[in-house]
Amino acid sequence: MSDAPTIRRVIELTETELDDLADVVLDGVADGAGFGFMDGITHERARTFWRGVADGVRQGDRALLVAEDEHGICGTVQLRFGQPDNQPHRGDVAKMLVHRRARRRGLGAALMTAIVAVARDEGKTLLVLDTATGGAAYRLYTRLGWQRVGEVPDYALNPDGSMCTTTFFYLRVGPG
Repeated sequence: MSDAPTIRRVIELTETELDDLADVVLDGVADGAGFGFMDGITHERARTFWRGVADGVRQGDRALLVAEDEHGICGTVQLRFGQPDNQPHRGDVAKMLVHRRARRRGLGAALMTAIVAVARDEGKTLLVLDTATGGAAYRLYTRLGWQRVGEVPDYALNPDGSMCTTTFFYLRVGPG
Protein backbone atom coordinates (compact mmCIF):
# COMPACT_ATOMS: atom_id res chain seq x y z
CA MET A 1 0.00 0.00 0.00
CA SER A 2 1.29 3.51 -0.76
CA ASP A 3 2.02 6.16 1.86
CA ALA A 4 -1.27 7.96 1.14
CA PRO A 5 -4.33 6.26 2.63
CA THR A 6 -6.88 4.96 0.15
CA ILE A 7 -10.58 5.69 0.55
CA ARG A 8 -13.30 3.23 -0.40
CA ARG A 9 -17.00 2.67 0.13
CA VAL A 10 -17.81 -0.32 2.33
CA ILE A 11 -20.72 -2.63 1.60
CA GLU A 12 -20.00 -5.33 4.22
CA LEU A 13 -17.73 -5.06 7.27
CA THR A 14 -15.38 -7.91 8.07
CA GLU A 15 -14.36 -8.82 11.62
CA THR A 16 -10.96 -7.20 11.02
CA GLU A 17 -12.63 -4.01 9.79
CA LEU A 18 -14.89 -3.97 12.86
CA ASP A 19 -11.77 -4.19 15.03
CA ASP A 20 -10.02 -1.44 13.07
CA LEU A 21 -13.04 0.87 13.27
CA ALA A 22 -13.38 0.19 17.00
CA ASP A 23 -9.72 1.17 17.37
CA VAL A 24 -10.37 4.45 15.52
CA VAL A 25 -13.19 5.23 17.97
CA LEU A 26 -11.05 4.35 21.01
CA ASP A 27 -8.20 6.49 19.68
CA GLY A 28 -10.51 9.46 19.14
CA VAL A 29 -12.08 9.21 22.60
CA ALA A 30 -8.62 8.91 24.16
CA ASP A 31 -7.74 12.15 22.36
CA GLY A 32 -10.82 13.93 23.73
CA ALA A 33 -13.16 13.66 20.75
CA GLY A 34 -16.59 12.43 21.79
CA PHE A 35 -18.68 11.81 18.68
CA GLY A 36 -21.23 10.13 20.91
CA PHE A 37 -18.92 8.12 23.18
CA MET A 38 -17.63 8.62 26.70
CA ASP A 39 -14.33 7.89 28.45
CA GLY A 40 -14.12 4.25 29.37
CA ILE A 41 -15.77 2.97 26.20
CA THR A 42 -14.72 -0.62 25.65
CA HIS A 43 -13.52 -2.18 22.44
CA GLU A 44 -16.59 -4.43 22.45
CA ARG A 45 -18.96 -1.45 22.87
CA ALA A 46 -17.28 0.25 19.91
CA ARG A 47 -17.59 -2.97 17.85
CA THR A 48 -21.29 -3.12 18.75
CA PHE A 49 -21.72 0.44 17.47
CA TRP A 50 -20.05 -0.49 14.16
CA ARG A 51 -22.20 -3.61 13.83
CA GLY A 52 -25.20 -1.28 13.97
CA VAL A 53 -23.65 0.90 11.28
CA ALA A 54 -23.05 -2.22 9.16
CA ASP A 55 -26.73 -3.11 9.54
CA GLY A 56 -27.65 0.37 8.31
CA VAL A 57 -25.34 0.00 5.31
CA ARG A 58 -26.92 -3.36 4.42
CA GLN A 59 -30.40 -1.85 4.71
CA GLY A 60 -29.47 1.08 2.48
CA ASP A 61 -29.92 3.64 5.27
CA ARG A 62 -26.37 4.95 5.04
CA ALA A 63 -23.12 4.97 3.12
CA LEU A 64 -19.89 4.17 4.92
CA LEU A 65 -16.46 5.22 3.67
CA VAL A 66 -13.19 4.06 5.17
CA ALA A 67 -9.63 5.22 4.66
CA GLU A 68 -6.87 2.64 4.91
CA ASP A 69 -3.14 2.87 5.35
CA GLU A 70 -0.51 0.17 5.78
CA HIS A 71 -1.82 -0.53 9.33
CA GLY A 72 -5.51 -0.86 8.42
CA ILE A 73 -8.44 1.51 8.70
CA CYS A 74 -7.31 4.95 9.80
CA GLY A 75 -10.37 7.07 9.03
CA THR A 76 -14.06 6.94 8.28
CA VAL A 77 -17.15 9.00 7.51
CA GLN A 78 -20.82 8.19 7.01
CA LEU A 79 -23.72 9.62 5.06
CA ARG A 80 -27.11 8.85 6.57
CA PHE A 81 -29.91 8.67 4.03
CA GLY A 82 -32.92 7.95 6.23
CA GLN A 83 -34.86 11.19 6.26
CA PRO A 84 -38.53 12.14 6.65
CA ASP A 85 -40.65 11.90 3.51
CA ASN A 86 -40.43 15.65 2.96
CA GLN A 87 -36.59 15.64 2.97
CA PRO A 88 -35.46 13.09 0.39
CA HIS A 89 -32.89 15.58 -0.93
CA ARG A 90 -31.01 15.81 2.40
CA GLY A 91 -28.24 13.69 3.87
CA ASP A 92 -26.62 13.80 7.29
CA VAL A 93 -22.85 13.50 7.43
CA ALA A 94 -21.79 11.70 10.58
CA LYS A 95 -18.84 10.23 12.44
CA MET A 96 -15.97 11.68 10.42
CA LEU A 97 -13.08 10.21 12.38
CA VAL A 98 -9.35 10.10 11.65
CA HIS A 99 -6.93 8.09 13.78
CA ARG A 100 -4.12 10.19 15.30
CA ARG A 101 -1.52 8.25 13.29
CA ALA A 102 -3.07 9.57 10.05
CA ARG A 103 -3.82 13.18 11.01
CA ARG A 104 -2.28 16.31 9.54
CA ARG A 105 -1.99 14.72 6.09
CA GLY A 106 -5.23 15.94 4.51
CA LEU A 107 -7.19 12.77 5.19
CA GLY A 108 -10.13 14.54 6.85
CA ALA A 109 -10.52 16.78 3.81
CA ALA A 110 -10.21 13.79 1.48
CA LEU A 111 -12.89 11.88 3.40
CA MET A 112 -15.23 14.88 3.28
CA THR A 113 -14.64 15.37 -0.45
CA ALA A 114 -15.36 11.68 -1.01
CA ILE A 115 -18.59 11.70 1.03
CA VAL A 116 -19.82 14.76 -0.88
CA ALA A 117 -19.25 12.81 -4.11
CA VAL A 118 -21.25 9.89 -2.69
CA ALA A 119 -24.05 12.30 -1.75
CA ARG A 120 -24.18 13.67 -5.29
CA ASP A 121 -24.19 10.13 -6.71
CA GLU A 122 -27.11 9.32 -4.41
CA GLY A 123 -29.07 12.37 -5.58
CA LYS A 124 -28.63 14.44 -2.42
CA THR A 125 -28.49 18.20 -2.83
CA LEU A 126 -28.15 19.35 0.77
CA LEU A 127 -25.90 17.98 3.50
CA VAL A 128 -25.91 18.81 7.19
CA LEU A 129 -23.62 17.95 10.08
CA ASP A 130 -22.77 19.01 13.59
CA THR A 131 -19.48 19.14 15.44
CA ALA A 132 -17.89 20.41 18.62
CA THR A 133 -17.45 24.16 18.36
CA GLY A 134 -13.90 25.37 17.78
CA GLY A 135 -12.21 22.00 17.32
CA ALA A 136 -10.15 20.67 14.43
CA ALA A 137 -13.24 19.32 12.62
CA TYR A 138 -14.95 22.71 12.99
CA ARG A 139 -11.98 24.39 11.34
CA LEU A 140 -11.86 21.74 8.60
CA TYR A 141 -15.54 22.14 7.69
CA THR A 142 -15.15 25.91 7.57
CA ARG A 143 -12.11 25.59 5.25
CA LEU A 144 -14.07 23.22 2.99
CA GLY A 145 -16.84 25.78 2.49
CA TRP A 146 -19.51 24.40 4.81
CA GLN A 147 -21.87 27.14 5.99
CA ARG A 148 -22.19 27.66 9.73
CA VAL A 149 -25.81 27.74 10.88
CA GLY A 150 -25.33 28.35 14.59
CA GLU A 151 -24.33 26.98 17.95
CA VAL A 152 -26.23 25.13 20.64
CA PRO A 153 -24.64 25.43 24.08
CA ASP A 154 -24.39 22.30 26.22
CA TYR A 155 -25.68 20.15 23.35
CA ALA A 156 -23.58 17.13 24.22
CA LEU A 157 -20.99 15.85 26.64
CA ASN A 158 -17.29 15.57 25.97
CA PRO A 159 -15.80 12.15 26.76
CA ASP A 160 -14.75 13.44 30.20
CA GLY A 161 -18.33 14.46 31.05
CA SER A 162 -17.90 18.21 30.58
CA MET A 163 -20.47 20.05 28.49
CA CYS A 164 -19.80 20.76 24.83
CA THR A 165 -21.15 23.49 22.59
CA THR A 166 -22.07 22.14 19.16
CA THR A 167 -22.08 23.99 15.84
CA PHE A 168 -24.38 23.00 12.98
CA PHE A 169 -23.27 23.31 9.34
CA TYR A 170 -24.78 22.74 5.90
CA LEU A 171 -23.44 22.39 2.38
CA ARG A 172 -25.37 22.60 -0.90
CA VAL A 173 -24.01 19.94 -3.23
CA GLY A 174 -26.40 20.19 -6.15
CA PRO A 175 -29.38 22.07 -7.52
CA GLY A 176 -31.61 23.26 -4.77
